[in-house]
Amino acid sequence: MKVRNVALGVALLAMGSMAQAAPDAAKVQDILSKNACLACHAIDKKLVGPAYKDVAAKHKDDANAAQLLAKHIKEGSSGVWGPIPMPPNPNISDADIKLVVEWILAGAPQ
Repeated sequence: MKVRNVALGVALLAMGSMAQAAPDAAKVQDILSKNACLACHAIDKKLVGPAYKDVAAKHKDDANAAQLLAKHIKEGSSGVWGPIPMPPNPNISDADIKLVVEWILAGAPQ
């Protein structure tokens, strides 16, 4: 019985350490502002591009979503959300892209 309890405790601890809080929304907003992302995107409504919450919903069950979104941010994309292409953002750092993608996939919390 004790071994089972220890095993369960270890499993729960491991699962808890894998859970990650969404990145700080204020820091992400600063990244979005400084890289002109907010000219085309909003958190909860479509502008030129999709709302961040819509992007999160579309990719919620996609195991490759983080890589895909990071690539779209860095290299741009076309035909994903309609005819208007997303321009590439080659000057945004990989660390900033990682924070933004984590925030989006967490549901774009405010």
